[in-house]
Amino acid sequence: MRKILLVTLVFLSGFNIRAQENPQGRTFQFNLQECLQYAYENQDSIKNAKLDIESAKYKVKETIGIGLPQVSGTAQFQDYLKIPTTLIPGEVFGQPGTLVPAQFGVKYQSNAALAVNQLLFNGSYLVGLKASRTYKELSERNFNRTKISTTVSVTKAYYQVLVSNEQIRLLDANVSQLEQQLKETTELNKQGFVEKIDLDRLRVIYNNLLTTRENTQRLLVLSTQLLKFQMGMPVTDDLQVKDKISAINMDVNTSVAVDTSAYKNRIEYGLLETQRKLNDLNVQRLKSEYLPTLSAFGNSSYQYQADQFSDLFDKSYPMTVVGLQLNIPIFSGFQRKYQVKQAQIEVKKTDNILNNAKNGILLQQEQSRIMYQNGMKSLNNQKANMELAREVLRVSKIKYQEGVGSSIEVTQAQTELEQAENNYIQALYDALVSKVDLDNAYGRIQ
Repeated sequence: MRKILLVTLVFLSGFNIRAQENPQGRTFQFNLQECLQYAYENQDSIKNAKLDIESAKYKVKETIGIGLPQVSGTAQFQDYLKIPTTLIPGEVFGQPGTLVPAQFGVKYQSNAALAVNQLLFNGSYLVGLKASRTYKELSERNFNRTKISTTVSVTKAYYQVLVSNEQIRLLDANVSQLEQQLKETTELNKQGFVEKIDLDRLRVIYNNLLTTRENTQRLLVLSTQLLKFQMGMPVTDDLQVKDKISAINMDVNTSVAVDTSAYKNRIEYGLLETQRKLNDLNVQRLKSEYLPTLSAFGNSSYQYQADQFSDLFDKSYPMTVVGLQLNIPIFSGFQRKYQVKQAQIEVKKTDNILNNAKNGILLQQEQSRIMYQNGMKSLNNQKANMELAREVLRVSKIKYQEGVGSSIEVTQAQTELEQAENNYIQALYDALVSKVDLDNAYGRIQ
């Protein structure tokens, strides 16, 4: 059977879960919108994309925190087991020409200090604030891309289940019809009106049809498992789809209009635009490093000194200082200059990537448009062929029953009908997938 593909459809509505407990897991009955909504809440890739947005929010707050007051406290205790000795000229003590050793200080010292720093101006910080918000925007766009990719995958898997159900419906109708024909032919063979070889041919077709139906039923189970996987649903749960193929809108006239500006709706293009914005902000950040930075600071401390530990905290010696610090970049060996040049090159490269992405998206739109038109044309042809093959079989049976046709004509007509139905099923799935691809190419999946 055909290879199972993946992609999606439209905006979503409500989510109504009807679940029952069973020994293996829960039982769900979903339409396409409910499958998509379940995937948005349970697919691991979407969960991680949501966590990336949350992380980006904290990154913005972290960057803002750089411009807030920075406060730190310190405390220290020292026990001089041996007090440092300093040599003092002997003239001080009336001993010229000599150096007299002396110890200054006390055995125990302690201090506690509080320091405050406040950034007043920094060009890189201001640009960093813009970049952090753009980074958050990038994470949100990544979330949308993940959501669209999930929509595409779930929709294609859902359509595969619908097509398999339609194929089983057609096979069941054929089996039922062939069973009746086999009974009638068996009776005619007993009465001598039909040769045994004609009955055997019919049984071969019937047995092959039963095998095809069994294989299709097993493939339906596999398709349902794939759908659950794409939704992030445990494989132990039971999932049943509520939609029918007939409910899918396949209106060719409203879906293939050429729109050369639709590339702007694509999330991939939006991501590249956001990346371009980040590269431009990086250029601004590097240029801002030519500007001076200004910050304010304050420091307050208490010192304690004593020869006896019990007297250490009896008396304190306070100290407080406030000030401004200005840093002016003067010369860095042209490093900043060439860093800016490199960043500007990255911006130009992103512009080239954007232009290439635009052309690629336009090409993809044209390809998807043509594939959808071809798919719809093929679907209509195969549907007409299936109806024609069904009519040929009906006429062949009448001719055979009236004695003006052969059993070979009937078996050939039956085989041709099966082939026509298989072609119709394949064309149906291809048309559904091409419709999803078309919507995705034009950025209609949000």
